[in-house]
Amino acid sequence: MSARDNILNKLRAGLAGTTPRPDQFDEALVTEPWQYAPEDRVQRLRSLMEAVHTEVYTLAAANWPAKVQELLDSRKLSNLLYAPGTEHGQQLAEFWAQVAAEPNLLAYDRPIEEWKEELFWQVDASITSTAGAIAATGSLVLWPDRDEPRLMSLLPPLHIALLKASEIEDNLYGMMQKQNWSAGLPTNLLLVSGPSKTADIEQVLAYGAHGPKELVVLILEDA
Repeated sequence: MSARDNILNKLRAGLAGTTPRPDQFDEALVTEPWQYAPEDRVQRLRSLMEAVHTEVYTLAAANWPAKVQELLDSRKLSNLLYAPGTEHGQQLAEFWAQVAAEPNLLAYDRPIEEWKEELFWQVDASITSTAGAIAATGSLVLWPDRDEPRLMSLLPPLHIALLKASEIEDNLYGMMQKQNWSAGLPTNLLLVSGPSKTADIEQVLAYGAHGPKELVVLILEDA
């Protein structure tokens, strides 16, 4: 018998004659204090995120590619990392071709080992989708996958996030229930409330120490 089996058998033996404690979880404790009128969710999210140096813009869903171009041009950035395998990535590429935008589009379409140096040191900005947002805490929810790996939101100095207004939920528990997270979670799910910052060194606040220096959220209103 293996050491693992010995440990498990001892644990099972220790439970003999016992009964499980009843589940006393009260859903109201994590939902009732954090509920908002649907029309107030955008403003609450915006106020909380702007308070920690996040830029937030609300615009029509069809206008976001033009806003992305404006953001890059105003900062004089030369390139943008995007996911060509996504619907928004295809929309971005089509718009870029139509207007002959100057910033170069960099497709995340190859293993990191093939362009690690470029990805770490030469990418100015990135754009990703979100799985929604939480009004109670002013947080974006990122759900990295094969098309949009975690590095897309971690490495570039500027991260632009697309958020549908209809996917802003009151609280974390409500989002978990609505999106049925119990059916399957990714290996890495992220809650992002602002650009990267730290005050570890002499208590001086610095941005960009562990991720993007700037975070821009584009809230897309439903058509």
